[in-house]
Amino acid sequence: MLPPASVVVLCGDIQPLGSRGHKSGIAKVRTPGPWRVTRVGLVGDAQADAKHHGGPEKAIHHYAFEHYDAWGHDFGAHALLAQPGAFGENISTTGWTEQTVCVGDVVRFGNVLLQVSQGRQPCWKLNVRFGRDDVAYKTQTSGRTGWYYRVLEEGEAQPGDRLIHVERPQPAWPLARLITLLYRDKDRYDDLAEMAQLSELAEGWRALAERRVAVRKTEDWTPRLVGPDL
Repeated sequence: MLPPASVVVLCGDIQPLGSRGHKSGIAKVRTPGPWRVTRVGLVGDAQADAKHHGGPEKAIHHYAFEHYDAWGHDFGAHALLAQPGAFGENISTTGWTEQTVCVGDVVRFGNVLLQVSQGRQPCWKLNVRFGRDDVAYKTQTSGRTGWYYRVLEEGEAQPGDRLIHVERPQPAWPLARLITLLYRDKDRYDDLAEMAQLSELAEGWRALAERRVAVRKTEDWTPRLVGPDL
């Protein structure tokens, strides 16, 4: 079981992003509690691209703050790395990472009950946000992607409430294993077939694993990682 984790909660409005003014909710800022959580996320948070962000299977985005030191090593000093929110996260903690969190983990925050549904598939908006053309790709290949929760029980959390690890139905499936299968060891089809059967995993990621097993080919990541600006 994971130790209880102190939490920074962040929300953001839809704002122009980059020189072309793409609408995005990626800029998140620390938000004072109490925090109300519904099936589709934090009340007061917004996503501009409802097709790829937010919704019941990606209601809350969690990112490990200890990754910021690694990004500082990779990129050098950057103003966005001075505080949580650089990666569009709603929850920032230390002590929980993709190596220690498993798909299906059930987590209590106040009287809200969350379940880890999938990892993040980073997109080109990270490139625009950081002013670099490689951030989305490096987020993917580094495994420092963050992850999403679905909301099993709506409710409210108060300042001082910590994330409490409640249940682990899939101990053999840390997020790092899923990320490795999707982005590094891409042709381990037996493992991908097993991944596709994980009932706790978001339907979109199960379907992705099924397609790759069926066609024996990795999908084209270019539109997601490069996007229209770069």
